[in-house]
Amino acid sequence: MPGARVGAVGGGLLRIVIADDQASVRQGLELLLGGLPDIEVMATAGNGEEALAAVERHKPDAILLDLHMPVLDGIEATRRLTAEHPTTAIVVLTTYADDRSVLDALRAGARSYLTKDADRADIAGALHAAARGLAVLDPGVQARLLAATADPAAAPETPDAAAAGAEQQPAIRSDLPDGLTQREAEILGMIARGMTNPEIARSLFLSGHTVKTHINRIFAKTGSRDRMAAAQYAREHHLA
Repeated sequence: MPGARVGAVGGGLLRIVIADDQASVRQGLELLLGGLPDIEVMATAGNGEEALAAVERHKPDAILLDLHMPVLDGIEATRRLTAEHPTTAIVVLTTYADDRSVLDALRAGARSYLTKDADRADIAGALHAAARGLAVLDPGVQARLLAATADPAAAPETPDAAAAGAEQQPAIRSDLPDGLTQREAEILGMIARGMTNPEIARSLFLSGHTVKTHINRIFAKTGSRDRMAAAQYAREHHLA
């Protein structure tokens, strides 16, 4: 009802946009959060450009944003949202909790950072807090952030990361083929260099399940039957 909305800061109805490249995740979050009496889902988006358009159209109090999306990834979308829509609080909800993703998102303007194992109460609480100007970090993310910022000149290095450092992949170009995301291209390059799933998981601070999910998507997008075919694809497209 017009006039019934108190506003997020005052503890009333919180208007949000949900952005995630997986339709099942978007729909699930819309059902979970839209069923709460104090949250209204105004729109959903499947990539960063759609997220920007939805925020421009609906002027929500907050946006729940995945990081790795096609067309425009979550980091760049965060930068643009911060610049163009500073009153919309940005809450990152993603699979990734590695140092680079966390720091890049927060530096770009994200107010809160959660991983996708957060429950509905945690997500709703983070959205409300962010709309009030507060920051909420996943406990694991908070620990990593504290470690990463202990020495501002350098991110923390674990033995596994140090061992992988010699094999560090060069910066991924932006014009990726077949709808590959930056993360998928990074993992594809690691496959081409002969790294195993556990090695990739340790290097990128991801779970084994997450790495498998990425590889399945890589195979589907590149038409690869196996790792050898994916490695050949990477070399042909200069991703290794």
